[in-house]
Amino acid sequence: MKFNFLKLGTTASVLLLSSALVSAQQPTAQPEIGLNDLSSFKDPGKTWFISSGVTAELNTTNSLNTAKGSGVLVNIPTKKNHGSDLSTIAEHGDMLLELDYLMAKGSNSGVYLQGIYEIQLEDSWGVKIPLSSNNGGIYERWDDSKPEGQKGYGGYAPRQNTAKAPGLWQHLKVAFQAPRFDASGNKVSNARILTVDLNGVIIHDNVELFGPTRGANSKEKALGSLRLQGDHGAVAFRNIKIAPLPLEMLNGGQKGGNNPDPIYIDAPSNTMIRSFVDVAEHQRVVHAISVGSSQQVHYSYDLDNGLLLQAWRGEFIDATPMWHERGNGSSKARGSLTPFTKKPVPSITKLANSQSAWLTDTTGTGFRTKGYIMDTEDRPEFKYHIYGALVTDAIKALENGQGLSREISLDKPIDNAYLLLADAVDITELSKGFFLVDDQSFYLKFENSKDKPVIREVNGRKELVILLRDKLNYSILF
Repeated sequence: MKFNFLKLGTTASVLLLSSALVSAQQPTAQPEIGLNDLSSFKDPGKTWFISSGVTAELNTTNSLNTAKGSGVLVNIPTKKNHGSDLSTIAEHGDMLLELDYLMAKGSNSGVYLQGIYEIQLEDSWGVKIPLSSNNGGIYERWDDSKPEGQKGYGGYAPRQNTAKAPGLWQHLKVAFQAPRFDASGNKVSNARILTVDLNGVIIHDNVELFGPTRGANSKEKALGSLRLQGDHGAVAFRNIKIAPLPLEMLNGGQKGGNNPDPIYIDAPSNTMIRSFVDVAEHQRVVHAISVGSSQQVHYSYDLDNGLLLQAWRGEFIDATPMWHERGNGSSKARGSLTPFTKKPVPSITKLANSQSAWLTDTTGTGFRTKGYIMDTEDRPEFKYHIYGALVTDAIKALENGQGLSREISLDKPIDNAYLLLADAVDITELSKGFFLVDDQSFYLKFENSKDKPVIREVNGRKELVILLRDKLNYSILF
């Protein structure tokens, strides 16, 4: 096992602003922009429309499939109609912005705060070292008078790549502080992006904006529209919310206090750590292993149930809760987390049929964990006994960094044994052996499976199960 430790401290400078200047920048509270129609936007172009749902084609560039209805804002440019940007009628200064977005394969878009400062949206699935031009980046500024190769400057790359696959919903939260101007219209302080949270991870913290980014539609100002880029690729948005910025967040807030320096574990190569892992509904898995990879795709495994708990993309482990002072034994994922189950249950259970109740524990199954062995590339393969058979569970990061592969094999048959693949809000089969899971959070892909996975409803949720014979291979894409 290889551990790399990194401790980070944070400092912030605080600028004093008059209450008059601060209040002048606040927008009218707009809890959510209505997406029943396009009436919240100025002069929408023909490539923008309202839908009730949208999915993407993983193998087709710039392609989205839509359904009739409302609640989702969609833009699909074509070769004949390259599309145009879309701006809100309402204008904002300081604000909290929150929205979901979904990219088509190979697509590119952006969110322009006040119409002039761009946060890049892009299909950056699997990118290892993100740039300012990748998903979540603060786009560069531009100067045509500079020499070739130097015209673009001043962009900010995200701290890590937390981008999801095309066709999966991504969640963006931005705290923005507008530039300040005196009574004569002269700028007295620059705009700031105080935080950008992408898919649950802070990727920018208190970034000063020294001027408009490339593609700005005006000069800097106190108030401006929210602008969505529409001429680069297919994209969808939902749940767009704007709220005033709390005063305590101005200029990055007062940071410091008694918070400990974080204790981080990196995974420059295959890395493992034993710890408690907390899952949904405040349940703690006490015999868990988290496995990291150089592909920046990691996962946690429940040794007591032979269960794949969660996976994430980005950086590996925050061990502060476990190792700071006396600690509580738990660790946390540092990247964008994708949970696979609501609560720990046995991964394999005997069922009379595919609709029978799942066991809640391994009592009576003869379950005995046998730990793990390392393969030729130093990756763990977990082993346990259940119902008299030896199970080998090999979970590996895909070489392209786009998810995980999993192979489960039995050394002898188990009559009527089923494997739990997913426990989710919803599960949809998009095509044969290809499933979209949990409000479009991840995909499951089966190739050459002897048996068809079964979607079943349990207490208002959906489960995906499959009859387990001698061996099963599938991929998890997120």
